[in-house]
Amino acid sequence: MNKWQTFTKGLIKENPTFVLLLGMCPTLGTTTSAINGMGMGVATLFVLTMSNIVISLIKNYIPGKVRIPAFIVVIASMVTVLQLCMQAYVPALYETLGVFIPLIVVNCIILGRAEAFASKNGVFSSALDGLGIGCGFTLSLTVLGTVREMLGNGSIFGYKFIAGDGILLFVLAPGAFIALGYLLVIFNKLTAKMK
Repeated sequence: MNKWQTFTKGLIKENPTFVLLLGMCPTLGTTTSAINGMGMGVATLFVLTMSNIVISLIKNYIPGKVRIPAFIVVIASMVTVLQLCMQAYVPALYETLGVFIPLIVVNCIILGRAEAFASKNGVFSSALDGLGIGCGFTLSLTVLGTVREMLGNGSIFGYKFIAGDGILLFVLAPGAFIALGYLLVIFNKLTAKMK
């Protein structure tokens, strides 16, 4: 697999949200608006890329019996760095995302990529994989957040374009499932045509 394919597979072929259906907790919990979805996606992208790089660098020094705990320590370290940076530079977004930021540590996308890719490949390829999967996750969360915000509030990225209130259902949890279901159908129809 060449470097371009390593990067782009996370956008469509192995999209964490629309194809693999991974990371559903932050996907459904944080996408009440486009900015929240994008913020969570970028946070996950940072942790995924940095942990892939570090794990790829230290993979030969980790004994097999403690491989998974070592990966979790690396991921938790990256999440701690992310938390401190978000508290310092984007406190409003940090407060909005709340408990979902520490939960990045146990996000199956990150641990899965560490085990399946970073522990078996070089640093550059692992960084590209992290960037590609992270960009795919960010894109899917932003799209879902945009749809929910548009239908629920009549706005996109906080800019109101419809007077009055939207459909309250789409701001609530059931609306997340409905919007995600329809987006899954649309994504699968579009990618089926590309094959």
